Amino acid sequence: MASPVVTRFAPSPTGFLHIGGARTALFNWLYARGRGGKFLLRIEDTDRARSTPEATQAILDGMAWLGLDHDGEAVSQFARAERHREVAHQLLAEGHAYKCFSTQDEIETFRDTARSEGRSTLFRSPWREATPDQHPGDSAYVIRIKAPREGVTVIRDVVQGDITIRNDQLDDMVLLRGDGTPVYMLAVAVDDHDMGVTHVIRGDDHLNNAARQMLIYQAMGWPLPTYAHIPLIHGPDGKKLSKRHGALGVEEYHKMGYPAAGMRNYLARLGWSHGDDEFFSDAQAVEWFDITGIGKSPARLDFKKLENLCGQHIAAVDDAALLHELQGFLAVTGQAPLSDAKVTLMERGMYCLKERAKTFPELLDKAEFIITERPIVPEEKAAAQLDDVSRGILSELTPQLQNVTWTRDGIEALATQFAETHGMKFGKLAGPLRAALAGRSATPSVFDMMLVLGRDESIARLTDAARGGA
Repeated sequence: MASPVVTRFAPSPTGFLHIGGARTALFNWLYARGRGGKFLLRIEDTDRARSTPEATQAILDGMAWLGLDHDGEAVSQFARAERHREVAHQLLAEGHAYKCFSTQDEIETFRDTARSEGRSTLFRSPWREATPDQHPGDSAYVIRIKAPREGVTVIRDVVQGDITIRNDQLDDMVLLRGDGTPVYMLAVAVDDHDMGVTHVIRGDDHLNNAARQMLIYQAMGWPLPTYAHIPLIHGPDGKKLSKRHGALGVEEYHKMGYPAAGMRNYLARLGWSHGDDEFFSDAQAVEWFDITGIGKSPARLDFKKLENLCGQHIAAVDDAALLHELQGFLAVTGQAPLSDAKVTLMERGMYCLKERAKTFPELLDKAEFIITERPIVPEEKAAAQLDDVSRGILSELTPQLQNVTWTRDGIEALATQFAETHGMKFGKLAGPLRAALAGRSATPSVFDMMLVLGRDESIARLTDAARGGA
């Protein structure tokens, strides 16, 4: 029986959660969740100078927004340093590693000489086969692993295929520095083994690391995980993603008002495919995702595709869930939350607000007629619709709305009949109505606004406008 799937996401807390890191986390989450496995989080905080609590929180916040829940507590790599040292000393005791007393100056001299003689600058320590009685007394040393000198190392990668590295290209990697601190490569291998990670899904910038980490696995007699190194994300121009392409951090996308479901959908499609499917639910993503569907070529960020998918998710999601997320967007952007009364109106109007809205700012823009309060001060373009003639028309129409059946058909029939009676097309009436109800010239349908606002509020706004108090 195969062991249960265990994946992990292992970010360094030196800044925000990068969009590429978010996709790596998503792929790991999808793979584990689709197989009833575990998805673990490890914070690789060994770089004490650059690791900050704020960056750790930013990573946790970004994952929470994307809905990527991890199993168990987050693991601190720094807190496990003693275990890493223990493994290094075990390798030393079993003859798989050795103490190297070469100084930095000696290593540089070796490389300079090799360079001048046209030889490989790969450092070959003279201490590899030294016995303890040959060691200098109290001199500082590092512990190095004994890498094989002959043959090849093959990284069997689900995405990249088999990668073969000649062993004479591998150096005797340092495991413990002179001050006794473990190096990153050792920490990652030990943590992945101890956490029971079965599948290492990460960016292909870590591909060369796999060969070095495999040295530790093999020397310890540990089973190797399955490797899947995924291509990085590039900008629309095909170059490595950078600030010039726009937002890099997940937090920025949150603040721009993209819905989390749309972001998950888009990130899943960024380098992975399931036939021709573009739009899909979380449940479908969990069911369909497999690392064999990841392509070898770098994916390109496409904001139009992101917006298109987000628009589809806004249209498809349950109204209450959408409003809950909208409140979260307002909070993260420092805006006041919607009152209970406004939430009720938003729920009533969601059928006409969702249409063609791709982000929360667009949704809020369409909902401005709900959010605004009386007295309404119209924008310049809308104010131009409220001249004396228009106010006179509104004064005449408003009383007739008192007794109409408050349905779309009822209101529309009255407005159409009123326009015909006055020898005008309804379009001529729509402008002043928009200005009076919303203070804007671009709004949802006049009839939708009146239905959502209700009879009393609609009549109050029209009355204000007719009196010139709009």
